[in-house]
Amino acid sequence: MGSKQLGFGDYEQATAKKRTRRERFLGEMEKVVPWKALLELIEPFYPKTSSKGGRPPYPLSTMLRIHLLQQWYDLSDPAMEDALIEVPTMRRFAGIDMIGDRIPDETTILAFRHLLEKHDLGQSDL
Repeated sequence: MGSKQLGFGDYEQATAKKRTRRERFLGEMEKVVPWKALLELIEPFYPKTSSKGGRPPYPLSTMLRIHLLQQWYDLSDPAMEDALIEVPTMRRFAGIDMIGDRIPDETTILAFRHLLEKHDLGQSDL
C-alpha cells in the first residue's frame, strides 16, 4: 500500500499502546495469505478502467482484502460496508483512507463476490 494520510480515528489507533486481537489477527493474515498468487489468479477477470470514462474500479487488492475480511468476520454486504466506515483497523487492512478514498458500498462488495463465484474463485479457493 502507498503512503496514506491518516484521519483522526486512524491517528488515535496508530498511537494506542496495546494491539487489539483484531490487529494481531490481521497482522498475521498479512504475513500468511499468498497475496501475489491470489491477485494473479483474479486479475484476468477483474474489470479494467473503461475507455468511456466513468468511475474507475476499486483496486483489486482492496476488494480482495475486503472479501477476506467479510469471510473471516462473517459479515453481510451491508455489515461489511458499515465495518469499513466504523472500524479503522479494517479500513487500514483493506488499504482505504477515509479522507481521500471512497469506501466500496454493499453493491460493489456483492458484485466482487459474484465475480469470484462466476469464475469459480469463491470462498473455498480463498
